[in-house]
Amino acid sequence: MKLSDFDYYLPLDRIAQHPADKRDHSRLMCLNRKNSDIKHRMFYEIDEFINPGDLLVLNNSKVIPARVLGIKDPTGAAAEILLLRDLGEDKWECTVRPGRRLGVGTKIRLKNDTTALIESVLPGGNRVVRFVYDKEIDFYTLLNEIGNTPLPHYIHETTAKSEDYQTVYAKIPGSSAAPTAGFHFTKELILKLKEKGVLFTEITLHIGLGTFRPVKTELIENHQMHREYYTVSETSSNIINRTITEGNRVISVGTTSCRTLESVYRDNGSIVPCTGSTDIFIYPGYNFKVVDAMITNFHLPKSTLMMLVSAFSGHEFIMNAYKEAVDTGYRFFSFGDAMFIY
Repeated sequence: MKLSDFDYYLPLDRIAQHPADKRDHSRLMCLNRKNSDIKHRMFYEIDEFINPGDLLVLNNSKVIPARVLGIKDPTGAAAEILLLRDLGEDKWECTVRPGRRLGVGTKIRLKNDTTALIESVLPGGNRVVRFVYDKEIDFYTLLNEIGNTPLPHYIHETTAKSEDYQTVYAKIPGSSAAPTAGFHFTKELILKLKEKGVLFTEITLHIGLGTFRPVKTELIENHQMHREYYTVSETSSNIINRTITEGNRVISVGTTSCRTLESVYRDNGSIVPCTGSTDIFIYPGYNFKVVDAMITNFHLPKSTLMMLVSAFSGHEFIMNAYKEAVDTGYRFFSFGDAMFIY
């Protein structure tokens, strides 16, 4: 398929710059894949479409304050570091700006007597950066003091607080971007669903900025996906396998949960506890093994996320749904409204 097959018209004023006043008061477009029916609800009404015994799989990754500003030593020129992946031993894979002036051996002075040393350049231009700091404090504690939450490039002005760019169930630090489909859940809504008999479990997939990397190949099959770290616990694998065996639905909350679930499926029809990284690329023609339904936001034109939801719902159906969402005033992207595809 061609990249242009996943393009659509979106007025700029449809891009949400602020979260909903209350998380579950965003709008919800419900897409029935069997009969191509579309219903319009509020997110707090999603229980109408989820049955007792269904399993919601949440990505509990927590966004870290990954954007760090400093000055180049000894020139004093401004420098920016964006942390992408923890490599261990105080080393991170990062992007840096301005890239051409921050080569191997560069020292960048940060707040709190912290120094960033650029040790190597990776294929594609990312850097391996080693952080030197007072070891009496935990690195993530330090990062909360020296870093800022990196908002997506399409959010220009917002009154959102850093906690607005986290899910209410975020636990494991490591993401540079949020699993935004989960933004719509409140603790009260989760409790309401549990009281109905809906099941929940958590997996972890740390989201890097590769999620937003534009597809530059004319034929989408030629695009190379980024790799992202995941972990699935024994508790989660057991409840997922039991849900499948009992014939109930596995519902991924977000494309990140979906990519993780589809990555860890084994040929014997089960999921086992595991940790690793995935570069799975899901586009139309893919045969879903685990996911029966999906909660997701509205995605950027020509993005890999747009391709994933097209694979799940059917290309023509999703493109028509997006047009209807534009025509009826839905809010798009991270702080926007939601879809339930079933």
